Amino acid sequence: MKITLVRGDITEEHVDAVVNAANSSLLGGGGLDGAIHRRGGPEILEACRRLRASHYAGGLPTGQAVATPAGRLPARWVIHTVGPVYSASEDRSALLASCFRESLRVADELEVASIAFPAVSAGIYGWPVEDAARVAVNTVAATPTKVEDVRFVLFTEDAYTAFEKALKSLGG
Repeated sequence: MKITLVRGDITEEHVDAVVNAANSSLLGGGGLDGAIHRRGGPEILEACRRLRASHYAGGLPTGQAVATPAGRLPARWVIHTVGPVYSASEDRSALLASCFRESLRVADELEVASIAFPAVSAGIYGWPVEDAARVAVNTVAATPTKVEDVRFVLFTEDAYTAFEKALKSLGG
C-alpha cells in the first residue's frame, strides 16, 4: 500500500472512494460532511436516508463506517464514518482508530483500489491535529487491506504539516 498526502479539497479527488467525516445522523451537516453532500448531490442524501430507514435508525455509531454511492463526486463511493469528539479527560483514540480500520474494511468489501481520507475528528470535533494525524497514519499503515493507494487529503496547511510529520515518523 502506498500512502501519500495531498493538500486540497477531498471532494475533488479522483479515487474509488472518499471518506466522509460524517455526523451520526448521516444526513449532512457542517464542515466536510456538508461539503460532500453539497458537491455529491441529492443521491448521497437519498442513500443515507435509506440507510437510516433500514439499518441505522438511531444513527451510525461512532467508530463505524458505511458506504453509499458518490453521486456527482469524481469518486465511485463515499464511505461515511463518525469520528469521536475529543475529550481531554477520556481516551477515545481507539474509537478514532476504528474509523480508519472500519473504512478500510468497507473499502475492501467494495473492492476499492484507491481511497482518500480526511483528518477525521480534527475539525469541529476538536481533536488535536498532531494526535489525529498520528492515530490516522499509524492505524492505516498497520491495517491489512487490499487498497493500494491511500491518500490523506488535508484542507489546511497545519493539518498537512501534522500528517507529514506522522508519515515521516513511519519512515514514509
